[in-house]
Amino acid sequence: MREFSLPALYEVPTDGNLTDIVRRNATRHPDVAVIARKVDGAWRDVPARAFLADVEAAAKGLIAAGVGPGDRVALMSRTRYEWTLLDFAIWSAGGVTVPVYETSSPEQVEWILSDAGAVACVVELDSHAASVESVRGRLPSLAQVWQIDAGGVEELRRLGADVTDAEVTERGSLAKADDPATIIYTSGTTGRPKGCVLTHRSFLAECGNVVERLRPLFRTGECSVLLFLPLAHVFGRMVQIAPMMAPIKLGCVPDVRQLTDELASFRPTLVLGVPRVFEKVYNGARAKAQADGKGKIFDRAADTAIAYSRSLDTPSGPGLGLRLKHKLFDKLVYGKLRAVLGGNGEYAISGGAPLGERLGHFFRGIGFTVLEGYGLTETCAATTFNPWDRQKIGTVGQPLPGSVVRIADDGEVLLHGEHLFAGYWNNEAATAEALRDGWFHTGDLGTLDEDGYLRITGRKKEIIVTAGGKNVAPAVIEDRIRAHALVAECMVVGDGRPFVGALITLDEEFLGRWASEHGKPSGATAASLRDDLDLLAAVQGAVDDGNAAVSKAESVRRFRVLPTQFTEDSGHLTPSMKLKRNVVAKDFADEIEAIYQAK
Repeated sequence: MREFSLPALYEVPTDGNLTDIVRRNATRHPDVAVIARKVDGAWRDVPARAFLADVEAAAKGLIAAGVGPGDRVALMSRTRYEWTLLDFAIWSAGGVTVPVYETSSPEQVEWILSDAGAVACVVELDSHAASVESVRGRLPSLAQVWQIDAGGVEELRRLGADVTDAEVTERGSLAKADDPATIIYTSGTTGRPKGCVLTHRSFLAECGNVVERLRPLFRTGECSVLLFLPLAHVFGRMVQIAPMMAPIKLGCVPDVRQLTDELASFRPTLVLGVPRVFEKVYNGARAKAQADGKGKIFDRAADTAIAYSRSLDTPSGPGLGLRLKHKLFDKLVYGKLRAVLGGNGEYAISGGAPLGERLGHFFRGIGFTVLEGYGLTETCAATTFNPWDRQKIGTVGQPLPGSVVRIADDGEVLLHGEHLFAGYWNNEAATAEALRDGWFHTGDLGTLDEDGYLRITGRKKEIIVTAGGKNVAPAVIEDRIRAHALVAECMVVGDGRPFVGALITLDEEFLGRWASEHGKPSGATAASLRDDLDLLAAVQGAVDDGNAAVSKAESVRRFRVLPTQFTEDSGHLTPSMKLKRNVVAKDFADEIEAIYQAK
């Protein structure tokens, strides 16, 4: 057993809660832009004083509508200014926010609102309102529904016109640090989602220590962050609250299809995202270079960036020749890539899935360092992360200051700290299984080095045992294969089988470009190309790269390219884009069987 901890950098006030953040900002930094909103296509800054006024006006409406202390209020919307406004307004009314993914089905909406006992709900779009309305007859506790795009925020403002400032101030101060702030329903790769109760203390400890440890990235009046992650996900909530605590300017993007344009117009100094965002930046730039006849130049530039980054971890650093090559490619390639990411930042924080060492070195080598972290809903997002001044690429960093990471005898990662969840809502059995003697049992496998840097090596429940008795952790090889531009998703199989195989889906966005470059018919699809020899050779290259990371017994011997995608709508991915392995295995049982029947 091995463990590592760091002292806390932020002390959580016992009688405080998250509403203190917006009140403090309005007092100390009244004219500092703490958030920006899109108005008629342009970014408009909202100073701390104005944001507090908006929050309190909405909170008064909630109070007037009958939302009481501790009442649960559901929030179903894309990532936008009103989401953040209403989150703080719910807390200011003494309520508890229950986020709902905006892609949720009516059945999922019904389960979450029913299990949480929500008394009110705010939705954004007509489709969201229709989902709630279709199940409202089975939700006896649900008394109020407002729609943002139908003037819901303005209606709350009118409702609360007679509520006094003193009343909203008193209501906002009722919750203490250990009271629930939110119930986030975990996506659930199996079974119904569980309601994860996160307290005000959880968020204050999490975000306060993140901000203090990464203080150069959170300089008030100088730094900014663009939020494009779903706010129903705990990582998105952390990205929302941490900038408010600093404070630095926060911008919200509801449509990631326009992300490149939004990055260019907002020009954030800090980007927080998931590995797929950074993979797409790399793959997109490489594909464009190849289309323009500059593929070899890009590949040399990429190799130089990776070599340069690796040399930064050596005592002597990069040599003269490498520095000169790096300077040349900075003008030709790297500067353009940094511009795609907004052109104004040097750091990003990545979470949700492993980034991969090669990509980590590539981005640091171009002058845009991606700090990888690790966390779960139950840990209020990041429970470990790489510090800005002591990064170890390939690890998910050191523990959050004030917390402890322990590796159990069987390799499971155990966690302890103020940022942990209080338990699962209405589910004592699941709580008792996950929280034992103050330690959260993550179900993840990992190792700690001598400096307390954590590496995640797999999931206990996802371990595959082949017919030969070999234990295989799928995460390592899946992440490597999925990093290829052609690959959308990869799921390793082989439990009880003679060797390891894989199901692979293709990235539809990149497939069209690849098909055109390789002389395939216009409009070719994954279904029409899945047996194409050129395509299979390209995918084999991705598999070979994945196999290089594992032993021969763990390597993928055969794979099947699927004609369809794993999506949330198909039921194969959770809203946080994790594979539902049991569902995939069931729905594609014939494809898995074909792997082992192939000659």
